[in-house]
Amino acid sequence: MSADPVAVARESQTPARMKRLGSGLITGAADDDPSGIATYSQAGAVWGYTMLWTVVLTLPLMIGIQMICARVGRVTGRGLAANMRAHLPRPFLLAVVMLLLVANVINLAADIGAMGAAVGLLLGGPSWFYALVLVIVSLGLEVFVPFDRYAPVLKWLTVSLLAYVATALIVHVTWLDALTRSWQAWPWSAGYCVVVVGVFGTTISPYLFFWQASEEVEEEEQSPIDRPLIDAPEQADASFSRIRFDTVFGMTFSNIVAFFIIVTAASVLHAHGVVDIRTPADAAHALEPLAGRWASLLFAAGIVGTGLLAIPVLAGSAAYAVTEALGARSSLSEKPGNAKVFYRIIVGAMLLGIVLSCLPLDPLRLLFWSAVINGVIAVPLMVAIMWVASHPGVMGQFVIGGWLRWLGWGATAVMALAVLGMFAL
Repeated sequence: MSADPVAVARESQTPARMKRLGSGLITGAADDDPSGIATYSQAGAVWGYTMLWTVVLTLPLMIGIQMICARVGRVTGRGLAANMRAHLPRPFLLAVVMLLLVANVINLAADIGAMGAAVGLLLGGPSWFYALVLVIVSLGLEVFVPFDRYAPVLKWLTVSLLAYVATALIVHVTWLDALTRSWQAWPWSAGYCVVVVGVFGTTISPYLFFWQASEEVEEEEQSPIDRPLIDAPEQADASFSRIRFDTVFGMTFSNIVAFFIIVTAASVLHAHGVVDIRTPADAAHALEPLAGRWASLLFAAGIVGTGLLAIPVLAGSAAYAVTEALGARSSLSEKPGNAKVFYRIIVGAMLLGIVLSCLPLDPLRLLFWSAVINGVIAVPLMVAIMWVASHPGVMGQFVIGGWLRWLGWGATAVMALAVLGMFAL
């Protein structure tokens, strides 16, 4: 198939490959939200370097399923839920998206609380006030700033995750020891398996599926020349090349950051017997007496930056899923008055997240229930995604095949094992 000359010309006009990064980079970075940071910190603090293999194994699985989601959006010009609404039983879809909404609200609460605590650690003062201010700022940007101006803001927020790379570089890490011990015999106890399941669950998360597919649709609608590939197959080569680069870069960036968080927790907290890490702010606070003030500040600053990135993604993905399932207009490019249901869900999810974050709830309990609900919906949702992406009635000539198909089903099988492990343990 020959590439569209216009698309090729556009690609050649942007020699800086970083300009090709978009939904894949933002999705990957949003995966390292404060709740994910808490999970990775707990993994490293409790089990040390023996948890590092998990971020290596999940990388190709993340790349596979997220690339498939992006292709579905780009080929059809519709998000995942919109495609499922047209081809799958309505009760199944509504059940999945309602559970996703609940899980995202719980996750929002945990992230909002972690952000407030992190700012309190940096500046002192009431954590709830900082959390409220940050959510209002995030909500204002997502609702009132047009998508073509808001997307670059999210892209720049991904830089905040480099704080965890910097933290690992300023603490004392014996890298040879870390790499050697990461592949030694793993302690397959019940407690170890629970944490492994937690890492898999926080790394391959359902809200990321909906977000990346819908952002591909947003970017296509904002382009003066792009059209759904089902109607413009000549644009496929350039589009798939961009999606591949964007997704591989974004997911690799995400897992590298997760790797450094585990390394930091293992080399500092685990080495000193500090294992009671309930929130990412706990990890930041525990670093100060052991690794110095700068390590603690960098870790806390990263929580704030990634929280500002993850909160709109969590609220937005829930809004995309619910409104597409209902057949309502769902787009960040629309003004609030033209997509009322969509923006009401975003506002409602964030407000509920604030309320839950202010209640005297155990943050670990919030993470637990979020993981359970995500586990309940992850496997049937991934099966549905694979069915949609393999259906000629949906994808036309662009049904997935070859290595991408195998990788998608492999990710589904691994998540099924992780979920079974979660319920068993």
